Amino acid sequence: MKTDLIEIFQTIRATLQPYTTLGFNDGTNSDQKYDLWAASPAQQDGEGKSGVFFLSIEIKDDHVAFELLPDSIPQHERTMFIKELDDVTLNLIEDKVAAGYKIFKAHEWV
Repeated sequence: MKTDLIEIFQTIRATLQPYTTLGFNDGTNSDQKYDLWAASPAQQDGEGKSGVFFLSIEIKDDHVAFELLPDSIPQHERTMFIKELDDVTLNLIEDKVAAGYKIFKAHEWV
């Protein structure tokens, strides 16, 4: 089990980076924050957008924050606060991201 926030962040980021080959771009990619956005312009609420938020992870004071999908999607995952990372939690994050990817595919955002 990992408890070091930097190690937790780096492990999750490494798991998420392959999504850049599936139509997402890095928004912020620093040692404290990482987020992904749909690369192609999307029509949302009738307005042209330059991209659609997919996910973010960020090191906070005492946890790593994970958020998935835009607020407008019913499956939006408000922030998960991760203080410890084990295989079960990492698999849960991977499953949520894979499900989110299917939603983006269905909306033709990627």
